[in-house]
Amino acid sequence: MLTILDGLRELTLTSVAVRMLVALLCGGIIGMERELKRHPAGFRTHILVCLGAAMTTLTSQYLYLYMEYFTDMARLGAQVIAGIGFLGAGTIITSRQRVRGLTTAAGLWASAIVGLAVGAGFFEGAILMTVLIELAATLFLKLEKQVVAHSSNQHVFFEYDRPEALDAALDYMRSHGVSVMQLEISRPKDGRQEMVALLSLRLAKHMHPDELLQVLLGIEGVVLAEEF
Repeated sequence: MLTILDGLRELTLTSVAVRMLVALLCGGIIGMERELKRHPAGFRTHILVCLGAAMTTLTSQYLYLYMEYFTDMARLGAQVIAGIGFLGAGTIITSRQRVRGLTTAAGLWASAIVGLAVGAGFFEGAILMTVLIELAATLFLKLEKQVVAHSSNQHVFFEYDRPEALDAALDYMRSHGVSVMQLEISRPKDGRQEMVALLSLRLAKHMHPDELLQVLLGIEGVVLAEEF
């Protein structure tokens, strides 16, 4: 650990102010990437989570060192780790069999951990974690897109208003070497006449996922075709 930061690891007014400022900066850095992509939990939400977690750790230290409440100092922090799941769950949206918001929920949880580390005076770990989170959200995102683009597996949400549309889609897949690994058909619960099919596919070599979706959308009777 850096000895130059030893003075800030003590519980003084200066160290408390520095820790809260570092928590604000780390939370803001993590949340900025989500804010730029217009996700529900963005810049301010991550700052508040990180600040709250940091103050939780500081409160635990204060109760132990100054109020002489000789209990487990990690108990309050453990409740933050467990409780942040409820906030994260609120950012997850399920629509048309597609789950969105998992990365935002994970970012909120990670932001809370960063706050706990800052509150404990573990500046090195908190700053390093913030940098790694940003790498995962930016650099690794590009790597993930490259991997997905070269994957032969695809999951398609297929909505149509006549049975012939699904038959035409399956005929096209068979004639172009696309394997249907799994097929589920259901009717929406909101009373609409359209049918819904969920398909797990293995694409032919050199076939791009967007190419198949464009063909499916061009079939008469197809209302929607998108990857989930």
